[in-house]
Amino acid sequence: MNCNSHLINSDKQTHLRRIVSLVPSITETLIECKVNLVGRSRFCIHPVEEVNKIKKVGGTKDIDWQKVLDLKADLVILDKEENTLEMAQNCPVDYIALHIQSVQDVAPELEKLSNAIENNAMKLIAKRWQNLLNNRTFSYKINELPGVMEWWKKPKNAEQLIYMIWKKPWMAAGEGIFIQSVLKLLGVEEQRVKFDQKYPVIELEDYFPQQTLLLFSSEPFPFHNYKQELLELGFPCALVDGELFSWYGIRSLQFLESLSADKINKVT
Repeated sequence: MNCNSHLINSDKQTHLRRIVSLVPSITETLIECKVNLVGRSRFCIHPVEEVNKIKKVGGTKDIDWQKVLDLKADLVILDKEENTLEMAQNCPVDYIALHIQSVQDVAPELEKLSNAIENNAMKLIAKRWQNLLNNRTFSYKINELPGVMEWWKKPKNAEQLIYMIWKKPWMAAGEGIFIQSVLKLLGVEEQRVKFDQKYPVIELEDYFPQQTLLLFSSEPFPFHNYKQELLELGFPCALVDGELFSWYGIRSLQFLESLSADKINKVT
């Protein structure tokens, strides 16, 4: 999506704003910040108890604008990677379109959002992100990566890794996306197989099982339902928590902040 945010009326006070979020990771972060969230996408699923009280207005690619109007929303939050240009063009109320492709984008984009909704808690989360990047790098090896839900077959001599996001066709996490930047921050950029696209279709036959670790993301594809079939491919592999690697609000921040001190290098 290539669009700019509508001009937002700064005279509206935070407690009067009625906000619809179509970005799952931002919805979770808005709830953490006690924002008046009146609508969400059906993919906004965390935190469960709170989101179940919020009306669904559609998905990340489709939305019922009449529902937005019925909720008397005055601001819609979009993401240029997750939502479409058409959604922004058809939005009947003010919107803000975030654009987060890496860990470096999070702090300035959340700062922009905090200013738009006049929310100090969101501003503090932006500062925590910037502090994390200013003060830490990580040095994990590929056989000890955090965020693994279950090691299905531990690597012994693997020299490279591929982060898998889909099956039939096989698709991987490629370049210029948030997942790639998290892996880089964790210290495994040199071992990550490089691609020319954001979400390339790949052939596993092109890679040697003895040398290649496959990280199967818990989302968007339900790899956990295919464990035995995936093991039969012969690759060392693990199921990883996809939300930790791709939900760029409070969830990935807390994940990175919680990592063991013995793997942290202070930035000087």
